[in-house]
Amino acid sequence: MTNNLNNLQPRSVWAHFATLCAIPHPSRREAALREHLIEWAQPRGINSIVDDAGNLILRKPASPGCEAMPGVILQAHLDMVCQVNTGTVHDFECDPINAVVRDGWVVAEHTTLGADNGIGVALALAALEEPGLIHPPLEVLLTVNEESGMDGARGLASGTLHGKTLINLDTEEWGHFYLGCAGGVDVEVRHHCEQQALSPGYALLQFEVSGLRGGHSGIDIHLGRGNAIKLLAEALRDLSTHTDLHLIEMKGGTARNAIPREAFALCVLPEAMASNIDEWVRHRDEVWRQRFEEVDANVSFACKYYDTSPDLSISHAEQQRLLAFLDIAANGVTYVSDDFSGVTDTSSNLGVLALEQGIFKATFKVRSLDDGRADELADKLVSRAASYALRAWKDGVYPGWTPNPSSNLLALCQQVYTEQFGQPASLQVIHAGLECGLLAASHPHLEMISFGPDIRGAHAPGERVEIESVARCWQLLRAVLRALAKV
Repeated sequence: MTNNLNNLQPRSVWAHFATLCAIPHPSRREAALREHLIEWAQPRGINSIVDDAGNLILRKPASPGCEAMPGVILQAHLDMVCQVNTGTVHDFECDPINAVVRDGWVVAEHTTLGADNGIGVALALAALEEPGLIHPPLEVLLTVNEESGMDGARGLASGTLHGKTLINLDTEEWGHFYLGCAGGVDVEVRHHCEQQALSPGYALLQFEVSGLRGGHSGIDIHLGRGNAIKLLAEALRDLSTHTDLHLIEMKGGTARNAIPREAFALCVLPEAMASNIDEWVRHRDEVWRQRFEEVDANVSFACKYYDTSPDLSISHAEQQRLLAFLDIAANGVTYVSDDFSGVTDTSSNLGVLALEQGIFKATFKVRSLDDGRADELADKLVSRAASYALRAWKDGVYPGWTPNPSSNLLALCQQVYTEQFGQPASLQVIHAGLECGLLAASHPHLEMISFGPDIRGAHAPGERVEIESVARCWQLLRAVLRALAKV
C-alpha cells in the first residue's frame, strides 16, 4: 500500500507522491487535489492562485540575497490517465491508487500509477518546502486536464507567469535533457448507421481481443505493439468475406492517447457457421501470437456465445464501410525523424471506438515533431473517412515545442549535470506532447528544458517509476535551482 512510500528516499518527494496516490485526480477531476494543495501551501507562506482555466500557481519568494535573480518556474500537470485491467474493480474518482514497492520500482499492478505526472508534481512541491534550499523566486505551475486536451496550458493567459526560465518535469527517461516535443491534433469520426431487422436462424456471439500491453501513444508507438481496435476490425472484415456476418455493437480503447489493449464486438452469424467458429478463432489467435511474439506475446482472441438474439444490426453496406475504414486507416508510425536518430517524427493512434445503437464514434491521436506534418496526416485521415461517407473533423490542436540547442539554460543544466554525475546528459526530443509548446505560445520569452525519472508503462496498468532515478532527479533539480540563484 502507499504507506510504504513514506519510507523511501528522498522522503519529501515520496511523501507528496503518496498524497497524490491517496487523492483521486483523473482528468477534469483535479479539484479535490488542488484544494488540498492550497491548504498545504497556506501555513508554509506559499502564495496560491487558481486561474480561470483551473491551473494552480504556487509562488515562493527567493532565498535571502537571491531576490534580484530571474524567477524559475517548475511545471507539471495534476491529472493522470486512468486505465484498469479487466477483472479489477477500481473507481478512479473515488478509490486511491494502490502503489507497491517491488525490485527498485514503485508500481501499480492492476491500474495506472499516475507517476505521469505525479512524480513531477511531487518534485516541485518538495522544492517549495525544502529547508535551506537556495533558489531564485520560485513559481510552480500545476496545470489541469493535460491528458485529455491540455486545457490548462491552453487556457493559461499571457503574462500569468513571472519567471524567465521553465523546467518541465513531465518526461520519463532519466539521463536525458529534452529540448522539444511533438505537437498534436485529434481526428474525430462520427456516423449514424442505417440499421436493419435481423431474421431468425442467427446466433449471437461476442468476439474479444485482449491481453495486449497497450501503452503511451507517443512514447510507445514505435514499439509495434498491437492495437486491439485494429486487430478486431481486421478479424471481422476477414470473417465477413466468408459468412453472413451482421455487426451490432463494437467497442475498444478508453483514451485517445493510450494504445488500446482490449476491444469487443457483438455480432450474429448463421447458426451453422456459429457452431463451427471456434476453429477460425483459434487460428486467428495463433496467427496473432506469432505476429506479436516479440512485443505483445499475451495477445488473445476469444469468442463468447449468447442464447438470445437482438432485433437490429447495422446494414451490410454500413458494416462494409466501417470495417474497411477501421482496417485501412493510418495507425502507428508514419515517419521517422531525419534529425534525431531513432525518434518517431509522425504517428497516428486509433485510441477510442464505440458503435452502439447504430451510432459510430472513433477518435485518432495524431502527433508530429513538425506541426505541418501533423496537420497533413490529420487531413488524410479526414479525407479517408469522407471516402467511406463518414463525417470527420480535426480538434484539440496543440503546437510542438521547437528545440533550441543553443539555449543558455541548457548550457547551465549540462554543466550542473556533469558536475553531479560525471558526464553530460544526452539531448533528446520526445514524440509525446508536452505542454511546453502551448506555454511558449502564451509566454514566448521563456527558456525551457525538461527532465524526469525513469517511468515505464505510462498510460497502461502496471505503470512504474524507478526509485533510484527519482532520487537522482531530486539531486539534479536542487543543484540546478542553486545554480540559477547564482547566475
